[in-house]
This record gives sequence, structure tokens and C-alpha cells, in this order.
Amino acid sequence: MKKLSGIALAVVLGIIAVVASQALYVVSEKEQVIITQFGEPIGEAITEPGLQIKVPFLHKANYFEKRYLEWDGDPNQVPTKDKVFIFVDTYARWQITDPLKYFQTLGDEQGAQARLDDILDGEARNAVAGHDLVELIRSTNREPVQQEDIADIVNDSLQAINVGRDKIQEQIQQLANERAKDLGIAVLDFRFKRINYAEEVRRTVYDRMISERNRIADKFRSEGQGEASRINGEKERELLRIQSEAFQEAETIRGRADARAAAIYNAAYNKNAQARELYAFLKSMEAYGRTIDSETSLIISTDSEFYKYLNSIEN
Repeated sequence: MKKLSGIALAVVLGIIAVVASQALYVVSEKEQVIITQFGEPIGEAITEPGLQIKVPFLHKANYFEKRYLEWDGDPNQVPTKDKVFIFVDTYARWQITDPLKYFQTLGDEQGAQARLDDILDGEARNAVAGHDLVELIRSTNREPVQQEDIADIVNDSLQAINVGRDKIQEQIQQLANERAKDLGIAVLDFRFKRINYAEEVRRTVYDRMISERNRIADKFRSEGQGEASRINGEKERELLRIQSEAFQEAETIRGRADARAAAIYNAAYNKNAQARELYAFLKSMEAYGRTIDSETSLIISTDSEFYKYLNSIEN
């Protein structure tokens, strides 16, 4: 009897444990629960964390995330309004705001991701096709920080925008939420993760960028050549001025020296006959040095003044 009583007790405890495991469930801070009976939801969603009770074997607890969820779009090739084909890669953050609607319309996260693919990809395509490329890649008309000498060239290549990337992203998020308002979810954030040219367009863009850089380089080169010509012109003018002033000063000094030398010669010449003779001799020697060398032949008369000192040397 004791053995049978022990077995019966163990069976009862086992049944109680199974019933308790089916009747009790825990809701964590990151979860929310919908209770269903035969697949149909019963009551409101349970969003508060704690230990909860349900009818065992009849009710089922369906758990859903309370935290922010991630949606990552597939890169798509889309034409812009100005007929430029680009690859657009997007992502978003979303959250289950009404678990009951969510369960009734989407069922689970896989169904929600598929529905978001349809909504967000569609709105992103419409937005890209409805705006020029410059609107998708720029957010403001802020002037770029550039050097003053190329600012005009850079500003000429920039187009003014009316909407901008940030507002386009907000518009996509707003339109997506309008379409998802009956699904029990909300799109919290939408962003263009990457925008790139299609391969066939990329080479043309690179060529245009190279051409733009070459245009700036040519401008610098032209300005440099003009500045070099100006500097060389100023250098030549300054050199000529310095040479002219130096020549003038040299001639002035030479004239003063010649005048002083002549004065000294005159003073010495007028002083006595010997000095006059010395002066005449020195002047004749200077004349000989300027006119006679090893290859010079002279034909002069014996009574010539020029022959005077030569004749005295021979004697």
C-alpha cells in the first residue's frame, strides 16, 4: 500500500508540474505576449513583465519583440528623375506598436519583414524616381569650404537643391507609416545606406571629374604663367634701372677722377720744365701702349713728335 501511495503521489505531483508549466508563463522586459485559443487571440496584449497565468492546454502564449527591430533593404538599380541610373541600398528601424493587430495581419516577424520589403522598397523607388540625383545626395545648400582661388569654379558646378536627402528620407518614413498604420507596426527611422552610380554611368562621371580637375589645374597653370611673366618683367626693369644707375655713377666717378688727374697733370706741368717733360713722356708712353704691340708696323718720319722718344731710345 505504501508503495502504491508513493507512486500515486509521484503521478499527482507530475501532473501538477505539467499543469503548472502549461498554466504559468513569464513575460520579460523585452517581450510582449498575445494569448490565443485555437489560433484566435483572446483579450488584449500583455506588455508588462512578470509571471502570468493562462488556461493550460487550451491557451497558447505567442511572444513578440518589444525592442526596435532592423529592416535591411536589397540594393536596387533605380532611375532618378534626371534619368541617371543609380544603385540604392536602404535600411530602417521598426517596432511592434500594437501586438494584436500585428498578430492578426502579419502573424510573425518573417511576415512583417516581407510586408516591409513591399512598403519601404516601393516608397524608396518612388522617391528616387521623383527627385533629381543632386536632391538625393545633398541635404543643404551650404557652400563648401574651398580656397578662394577655386571657389568660383567649385560653386559653378554645384546645383541648388529644394528638398534634400534628409527631407526625402523623412517623406519615405511618413508614407511608409501611413501604409503600415493598420499592421500594428511603426517605422521609426529610414535611411539611404549607400547611393552609387550604375557601372555604365560611373566611367562618365569619372571622366567629368577628371575634366573638372584639369580645368582647375589649367586655371592655376595660367595664373602661374601670368605671375611668372609679371615677375620676370619687373626683374628685367629693375635690372635695367640698376645697371643704368650704376653706369651713370661710374661715369660720374670716372669724370671726377679724370678731371682731378688733369688738374694734377696741369699743376705739375706748370710747375717746372722737368715736370712738363715728365708729363709729356708719360702721355707718350700711354699713347705707345695703346697703339703699338708685337704685330704692329709703323711708318713715321724722323721728325715726328711720335718718334721723338723712340729715337732717343735708339741713341
